[in-house]
Amino acid sequence: MPIPLLTRTGALLCALALANCASNPVTGNPNFVIMSEAQEVSTGRNEDKKVREQYGTYDNAALQRYVNDIGQRLAKASHRAGLQYQFLVVDSPQVNAFALPGGYIYITRGILAYLNSEAELAAVLGHEIGHVTARHSVQQLSAATAANIGASVLQILVPQMRNSGGDALINTLGGALLSGYGREHELEADHLGAEYLARTGYDPQAMIKVVGVLKNQELFDAEVAKAEGREPRAYHGLFASHPDNDTRLQEVVREAAKFKSAENRVGREEFMRSMEGMVFADSPAQGIVRNNTFYHPDLGLTLNFPAGWRVQNNAQNVVAASPGRNALIDLRSAGRAEGTPADVLRKVLKLGTGSSVTTQPLGSLQAAVTETTLSGKPTRVTVVFLGAQAYAIGVQANDAAAFREHKAAMDAATNSFHAMTAQERALAKPLRLRVITAQAGQTFAALARSSPLGKFAENHLRVINGLYPSGEPVTGQSLKIVE
Repeated sequence: MPIPLLTRTGALLCALALANCASNPVTGNPNFVIMSEAQEVSTGRNEDKKVREQYGTYDNAALQRYVNDIGQRLAKASHRAGLQYQFLVVDSPQVNAFALPGGYIYITRGILAYLNSEAELAAVLGHEIGHVTARHSVQQLSAATAANIGASVLQILVPQMRNSGGDALINTLGGALLSGYGREHELEADHLGAEYLARTGYDPQAMIKVVGVLKNQELFDAEVAKAEGREPRAYHGLFASHPDNDTRLQEVVREAAKFKSAENRVGREEFMRSMEGMVFADSPAQGIVRNNTFYHPDLGLTLNFPAGWRVQNNAQNVVAASPGRNALIDLRSAGRAEGTPADVLRKVLKLGTGSSVTTQPLGSLQAAVTETTLSGKPTRVTVVFLGAQAYAIGVQANDAAAFREHKAAMDAATNSFHAMTAQERALAKPLRLRVITAQAGQTFAALARSSPLGKFAENHLRVINGLYPSGEPVTGQSLKIVE
């Protein structure tokens, strides 16, 4: 039976000292890890450089200090207070927070927009500190290495496994270990985060509150996704029900109450002041989407995506999907504008010299285009030079019929690529959060009428103010709006 073999292999690896069964810093129980604390810190330091390159640091020194101060206070109350923790707000609109080994913790400005108190911010940071103190990422890396080493040992011990079928089986078994932190680790991080909240004067119930914030953001996205005919995004897929109904989450947070002090810090007003003027959604450094037009002020380019297509601005590309999701348009960097567009196109797609590439100007810009098939789907890729940079515009459809259906829209989008004009630069300003005081009788419906958030603005404003799905402002309450 393959599973017992893999289990015995893991035990053998530990027994042979190919890995280190170390004590968990939180529980004291043995953990299967292959990384010393020094190696853990070194790994985090190396990966930190990549995170900063990919996401960028949000340019707000006061907000960075505020988040770091809260994080450091929590870290000092943790099970691994001796680590040199680093807390960074990254310049991403994604609703996310994550940790690297060794105490490197990141929170996006995207998730900050949906929080409404310092206690909720502390809960997010405390949860990520919990992943670090329990060495969840180290355990995950160890499992990955064990799966790879285990495959080699299996093929030595069981010669009949030396074939493609055996490799697939081993990869499947190894993959079960590598599918993320999982429910137990997430609950442990919530439990530890709640304890750190209690030890530093926050109500540990803030942990449940912040999971509720994330769940409501997920429910709101599902509402929008249904109207737009797309798949909704999810928080991490582990909490199917609302946290108010999650008995295990309630239980692990309740256990932290024994550490609670007389202080019950919420810090709503302090947090709201820190949100004033923060960029909401896309930033100029990543490019900005307005009414399906993509503007990138730093790169000086503009591209018009078809009306009705869903545009997603990612770190590495901008992609638009057709309403039926049977065609897409992808814009991304193709590196330096060296040689000719045809040279760059061949390099990007790894085309042979005999491949058919047509030199074809795009407006006043040098460009080259090829028609090909990628992943079995009809595809056209255009490389265009703008200044010192080359850009690739790919269009693809599920089949030939879908390509014909969307050809005119995809052609128009490709041909719309151009250097940004002065008038367009004036349009490419980011949305920002503003904090106002709710007036008597003020409603989200009224605020939505002057909001740039579109047809879902009313509920979007509810979500970012912690009042989804049907709450209304209370007179005198601080509210976040988007301008």
